[in-house]
Formats: sequence, C-alpha cells, structure tokens
Amino acid sequence: MKKIVFAALMFVGISTLHAQVKNPVQWQFEAKKKGADYEIVLTATVDKPWHIYSQNTGKNGPVPTTFSFKKNPLITISGKVIETGKLEKVYDKNFSTDVLFYSNKVVFTQLVKVKAGVKTNVSGTVEYMVCDDEQCLPPTKKTFDIKLL
Repeated sequence: MKKIVFAALMFVGISTLHAQVKNPVQWQFEAKKKGADYEIVLTATVDKPWHIYSQNTGKNGPVPTTFSFKKNPLITISGKVIETGKLEKVYDKNFSTDVLFYSNKVVFTQLVKVKAGVKTNVSGTVEYMVCDDEQCLPPTKKTFDIKLL
C-alpha cells in the first residue's frame, strides 16, 4: 500500500513540475534622463529558441507587442515606442502572413516629458506573445512602474 501511495505522489509531483508555466521572456525596465526629459527603456531578453513579435507584425498574425501607459498629469508621452534589435521577417504558414519578430533581445524606448521640478513614476503594461518553431504561448501581460527622479 505504501508503494502505491508513494507512486501516486511521485506522479502528481512530476505532473505539477511538467505543467509549470513557461516564461521565456525576462523584462528590464529603466528610465534614462535626457536633459529635461526621460527615455523609458523596456528591454526584453528572450530565451532560445523563442521569439517575441514586433509592434508592427503582419495583419491577421500573432499578437503584436503593445504598450499602454497609465495616465499621469505630471508626464506627457512623446511620440511612439521605438523598437531596436535584429528584426526578422518570415512568412508564417500558421498565420498565413508575413510576421516580424526578434530573437534573443529587443529594446523598446519611449520618450517622456516631465513637468519641471517634480518626481513621479511612469507605469503601464506591456502585452506580448512568444513562439518557437513548435508552439506559441498565450499572450502575456506584464506591468511596470518606473521612478522618474
């Protein structure tokens, strides 16, 4: 009887480990002072063999990376989020369209203007999707809160 209980517990333990959520993207959020303004730097480091999609990937394709910033009367978002990295473009038969993505690392930057002489934060959410050659993970949302000193 003890052997059966032990085997059942081992099976449950192994199943639990196997069912753990994959998280192949690590995010780093920081602000760099640029004169009176700040450059918000959102860096995604992607484990191999995964890739993360561009903000501008093909229509009807995977979920593009998007950023939403919480309203803050002390700051003004200036322009669009710029992405920097080795952009790859391939036709994806699963989505029946060309897709744009980054492997390894991509840096997203957003210029923020801050009212003079104030300390505040910029916060928001990034939504992204990652795939490898065999599977895609569901879209993921990650929140961020960056101090502007």
